[in-house]
Amino acid sequence: MELEQKLQTVKARIAAAALRAGRDPEEIVLCAATKVQTDDTIRAAIAAGVEVCGENRVQELCAHLENDAYAGAKQVHFIGHLQTNKVNKVVGRVELIHSVDSLHLLEAIEKQAQKLGIVQDILLQVNIGSEQSKGGVEPEELEAIARTVVQMDHVRLRGLMAIPPVAHELGANTHYFVKMRQLFIDIKAKVDHNESDMNCLSMGMSGDYEDAIAQGATLIRVGTALFGPRPAPQA
Repeated sequence: MELEQKLQTVKARIAAAALRAGRDPEEIVLCAATKVQTDDTIRAAIAAGVEVCGENRVQELCAHLENDAYAGAKQVHFIGHLQTNKVNKVVGRVELIHSVDSLHLLEAIEKQAQKLGIVQDILLQVNIGSEQSKGGVEPEELEAIARTVVQMDHVRLRGLMAIPPVAHELGANTHYFVKMRQLFIDIKAKVDHNESDMNCLSMGMSGDYEDAIAQGATLIRVGTALFGPRPAPQA
């Protein structure tokens, strides 16, 4: 019941944030970040009303898929860092890969999708805070790599994703979200033949998703607000 209550609270806050911004709450997709959660917890989340699950780690994704833990969810996304040598474990097994952060990774995804005879939907991750500790395409390189994506036959660019620096107070990341929204608008305009496909701006997590919604996020990735603090890593 606690999980169901937390989900309803998050959904209510999403709706309120959207309405404050003059937006339709139905425009916002809630992706439950299921990192380190058990099969049973994921099943409980889906039973409570979660429709989209986002996995950070390839090993956990594969285990949950094998155990059919995502049964009943409308979509499964991969939202964590993806190494090129693990592309074959992810491509074709998730509806959307959020974290494409290099041409090298993009080419590996295209190659695997071609092998499978599918089109893999992706987001380009932008290093909006220019943090050395985080992956992502630098904003000034975004247009060039976006143009490369749309020339590929087996990868479809659906939008952009960002993980801003950790916010310690409400509103701290608003300027990053504003910048992401402008990049999203600019790329859609400059890569016009991909405009109808590019409809996802993935930004905002448990601590700042309301600010992200105010600035145009169409998808938010929420873990802690649904599942509580993640357990400490085992020694």
